[in-house]
Amino acid sequence: MLGRMDIGFGLPVAGGWATPENVVTVARHAEELRYRTLWSFQRLLVPEAQPLPPQYTSVLDPLVSLAFAASITERIGLGTAIVNAPFTAPAVLGQQLATLDVLSGGRLVAGLGLGWLPAEFGAAGVAFERRGARFEEYLRCLDAVWGADPVAFAGEFYRIEPSTILPKPVQRPRPPVLIGGDAPRALDRAGRLADGWISRSTFDLTKLGPAVQTVRAAAEKAGRDPDVLRFVCRGVVIVGPRKGLLTGSLEQIRADFPVLEEQGITEVFVDLNFDPAIGSVDVNAASALRSALTVLDALAPDVAPEGTLGR
Repeated sequence: MLGRMDIGFGLPVAGGWATPENVVTVARHAEELRYRTLWSFQRLLVPEAQPLPPQYTSVLDPLVSLAFAASITERIGLGTAIVNAPFTAPAVLGQQLATLDVLSGGRLVAGLGLGWLPAEFGAAGVAFERRGARFEEYLRCLDAVWGADPVAFAGEFYRIEPSTILPKPVQRPRPPVLIGGDAPRALDRAGRLADGWISRSTFDLTKLGPAVQTVRAAAEKAGRDPDVLRFVCRGVVIVGPRKGLLTGSLEQIRADFPVLEEQGITEVFVDLNFDPAIGSVDVNAASALRSALTVLDALAPDVAPEGTLGR
């Protein structure tokens, strides 16, 4: 049955509109409009030898941004889409995520990935090779960190001697852990080890269905219930000429939501950070906020369907 898909919203974390005032305004208004979740993402650096799109030039730290948003909201969920887990030891990230879950009253959704930019691995002091194997061990270690004390873990990449690691997350046995990435191994990993999957910003939105089915099949093969998994679409929304799903007029964009849901998506979050007119470093923060609030109002979960928009 359609109409059950959740709608989230991307916090102002990239470029010139990522100001304290804009984060407060967007977070509070999204909560008032009953959006399900607020989302952040991570970009550590942009190498001179490998230029990236403008929205990556300046990005607020994802956990600090969500902690700030948690302090001025009460109900709305707080998700990372994504944090590159290998950049930080699992004991460190585990405690940070548990702290955010505690301080927000159990609102965290931990979206994790293994990273793809070699320069970031170099800056983080982590080997780029065998990152898939490292990430799978990382997830096991993270569960140990969040599990019963004393925590003890001995693997190829990570080791924790028997220790007490507190605080534990409010959500038990862990906050929802979603995995990003769309390579076959990443989709398989999401089904086997995680609580769901998050699509990347450049994913072809007409091909969400096969990716969802791959994750579900991997879950079933691992003896897990695929019906409890969450499938989150990063909805890169651009208001303007129609160039595909989630572009065009606000009415057209809203009419695309059922197309995503029909492919098995359980939540789409509207992300304006990837619109160069909003997420670039040289945009006017006040102007970008006005544009964002128009979108925030029009695509809210309680807005009437197409044909009555704005009444």
